[in-house]
Amino acid sequence: MTGIDLGTDLVLARAQDGIGWLTLNNAAKRNAITVAMWEAMATATAAFIADDDVRLVVLNGAGGRSFAAGADIGEMERMRAEGRADEYAARTAAARAVLDRLEKPLLAMIQGYCVGGGLALALRADLRIASADSVFGIPAARLGIAYATWNMERLTALVGPGFAKEMMFTGTPIDADLALAKGLVNRVVPPEALEAEVLDLAATIARNAPLSMRAAKVTIDQVSGDPALRDPARLAALARDCAESEDLREGQRAFREKRPPVFKGR
Repeated sequence: MTGIDLGTDLVLARAQDGIGWLTLNNAAKRNAITVAMWEAMATATAAFIADDDVRLVVLNGAGGRSFAAGADIGEMERMRAEGRADEYAARTAAARAVLDRLEKPLLAMIQGYCVGGGLALALRADLRIASADSVFGIPAARLGIAYATWNMERLTALVGPGFAKEMMFTGTPIDADLALAKGLVNRVVPPEALEAEVLDLAATIARNAPLSMRAAKVTIDQVSGDPALRDPARLAALARDCAESEDLREGQRAFREKRPPVFKGR
């Protein structure tokens, strides 16, 4: 797979060297996310899930000024005025559910504004790599809206309840250094080094065993989430898949032969 036709130029998707790239391409609106963009992201994600050659996915924003500046407020207000608020909620929720089915590593490459719904999208990533000129914030209290429960759970897990409340109560943007100190992002690098940093990290991940990474992602998500939602049988099955895999035998052979392993995801 090289490129994916998503039916819109506002989201671009391609796969190369084991990496699926998903780019928000609405730079004129600081990559504000429309319903059609959510659905295009879902289409691309489904394709990446089905493609065994894709080992991980990188999500970024075009233009260098914004990862994503939240939802397209104009579209949201228009659909509500037309009595289509339930449709808006249902379509965006269905798209987010597809992203949540991705059991491959998801990296967010963040530069510029990452606020509101844009930050909510970044919170769905497993790792967040940010440029030093990035800005993070949740202006929900300034707009009179409630941040969704899942987003609050993820935000609180990363930064703790005290700082999560400060972000929500004030709506004040924070810079990349503070985001790093609070655990909101994994790494901060100079803007000119962002792409190279992400490519290097992605290449490292792409070389590793897909079944092992899947087991790690699902297990970490479950043990760090609601204990009532844990699925011990599912976690045991993931561990068994690794124990019975060709990749385990390849990893052992490569270790003995002092060479890099070549994993196939089976």
